[in-house]
Amino acid sequence: MNKGIFITVIGFIAFACTSAKEEKLVSEEALLNAANNATEWLTYGSNYSETRFSKLHQISDQNVKELGLAWYFDMDAVRGVEATPLVSNGIMYVTGPWSILYALDARTGKKLWEYDPKVPKEYAEKACCDVVNRGAALYQGKVFVASLDGRLVAIDDKTGEKIWETLTVDQSVPYTITGAPRVIKGNVIIGNGGAEFGVRGYISAYDAETGKQVWRFYSVPGNPALPFESKALEEAAKTWTGNYWEAGGGGTMWDAMAYDPELNLMYVGTGNGSPWNRKHRSPDGGDNLYLSSIVALNPDNGEYVWHYQTTPGDNWDYTATQQLILADLEIKGVQRKVIMQAPKNGFFYVIDRTNGEFISGEPFVPINWASHIDYETGRPIETPEASYNGNPFEAVPGPFGAHNWHPMAFSAETGLVYIPAQNYGFIMLEETDYKFNDPSQSMAFAKGNGWNTGFTDGPGEREYPNFGRLIAWDPVAQKQVWAAEHIAPSNGGVLTTAGNLVFQGTADGRFIAYNAKTGERIWESPMGTGVIAAPITYELDGEQYISIAAGWGGNAGLDIWFSSTKTTGKVYTFKLGGNASMPVFDEPEPKKLLTGVNYSISGPEEIQHGLKLYLNYCTICHGMPGATEGGILPNLGYSRPDVIQNLQTYVLEGPLTSRGMPNFKGRLTSEDVEKIKAYIQVAANEFK
Repeated sequence: MNKGIFITVIGFIAFACTSAKEEKLVSEEALLNAANNATEWLTYGSNYSETRFSKLHQISDQNVKELGLAWYFDMDAVRGVEATPLVSNGIMYVTGPWSILYALDARTGKKLWEYDPKVPKEYAEKACCDVVNRGAALYQGKVFVASLDGRLVAIDDKTGEKIWETLTVDQSVPYTITGAPRVIKGNVIIGNGGAEFGVRGYISAYDAETGKQVWRFYSVPGNPALPFESKALEEAAKTWTGNYWEAGGGGTMWDAMAYDPELNLMYVGTGNGSPWNRKHRSPDGGDNLYLSSIVALNPDNGEYVWHYQTTPGDNWDYTATQQLILADLEIKGVQRKVIMQAPKNGFFYVIDRTNGEFISGEPFVPINWASHIDYETGRPIETPEASYNGNPFEAVPGPFGAHNWHPMAFSAETGLVYIPAQNYGFIMLEETDYKFNDPSQSMAFAKGNGWNTGFTDGPGEREYPNFGRLIAWDPVAQKQVWAAEHIAPSNGGVLTTAGNLVFQGTADGRFIAYNAKTGERIWESPMGTGVIAAPITYELDGEQYISIAAGWGGNAGLDIWFSSTKTTGKVYTFKLGGNASMPVFDEPEPKKLLTGVNYSISGPEEIQHGLKLYLNYCTICHGMPGATEGGILPNLGYSRPDVIQNLQTYVLEGPLTSRGMPNFKGRLTSEDVEKIKAYIQVAANEFK
């Protein structure tokens, strides 16, 4: 063959192969068929139904003991890792703390590129529960990630270069984004958080090609003196009383989404009210729509279609932002299109997803705020003592919820939903001197950390223990089939596979495989850090991989550490016969309670004032002094004496702002800091 012709032919073949490879984009069709594409993991919940079930079965209950490490990637991050990785075309896309996006070779873990949106570190104080990010979205050659400070960014999936960026929030108000976007019908959908700080929740759609806003749906009504954005919000306003809009209302949609293409309905879970205490939020009562609800929207224009409210007039931070799973179930001999949810309030719900009709709901953990759900009305029946206005009430579950954001999974093969359940106790009591801390003012966080809850920690001993538990739940019979106990709450999300397996990471630093039918623990591996994210599985070159991002943090991890070892955030990937070496895990050095701090405060009234200041400004990140040895942030009762002795420097001069610690100059005085210092030492003394 002529040399020139040969080169031309080879060049054409190479071009054709390259073009074919380039054309394998994550298209609308690919997302619609994601449930049948077990070799990749294309969207946050694996598919539009958010089942987190994989048809891969090379790794099964018969051989899972042969799992070994294939590779690991070190994010070199010391804050919470909550991301679900995505895999497409042999590339893994995973996010870490501070909304940083990594592209990795899914075969080897080699970093291909990194995109850092450069979130201002001072923005950390606007985030209720760590500087986390739950993942990205893929579509038509782009990776979409939302930053903590409210930006939505489109990135070239091959080069890591930014294509466009859109600001989705008013940054003068403490909105944050920690959730993963979804792509539906060519639009990137993203919500936001911040209800604790006094914001009005909404979810928005942006054109995937241009970043231009297509529609926006608000979950709660605004000022009734202004035109309502929709008829649905006009109706919702009838369920609120008082000047509710002044505190934003809440209802932020920061996590759960699902989509039914046949019905052309997308579903979103809404959050708690602002403030939490409904007496201060809506003083004359009312259901406060659309708080703590599952809402169905038209994905073409964001218009309201129907809703079901899991906790009318929410009073305990019982969000319904927890994962939504779509399934077709036979119930009482009839095939039903359902949506399932295990929200914070402790009931497992099965709802008709065509019209929002309540089908069933039963407690999946012990609860005491309601006795049951009235099956005629679909409303929970509150217990008389559940109101904490006047008398302290140990809410069960507590505000962290019976199930939080940690994803559950559903297997149509076993018919079971696998729920990371928990209890984190609180004794709640009305904050009688509550005043709204307006985030729109220049001193947005003048009142401590800016939280608007309307309750305080009540006195007395807690009766109900904390727990962490993986529950296998039958959604048709509404009963537990099996459960695995953990040593603590806040365990990782769940994956289930056709290999009759369920995978979950734990707060004490293990990654475990269970028999999906029986709950038998079959295999586990150390992680070196607590795991809160959910695993995925994919296949390359005929080999199945199991991958999980691990890194302790989030709401519990800020001030509590459960694992006996400590390491930076990592992505671990396993396969049958994997023989890569695990990293070396450092054991935390034993800590000593604080001693020897000198302070000029001596009177009990000033110590008590120091306690109040500490509760307002410090406890959300550092916990109570001496109560624990700390989490990813130090417990100040176990600090070195020189640190607390020089507390003025750390608090008023801002040397740690680059790590996310606020500068409190202008909010605290030197006298205030001296009182806080005294309280920290006195509190540490009580634990000796």
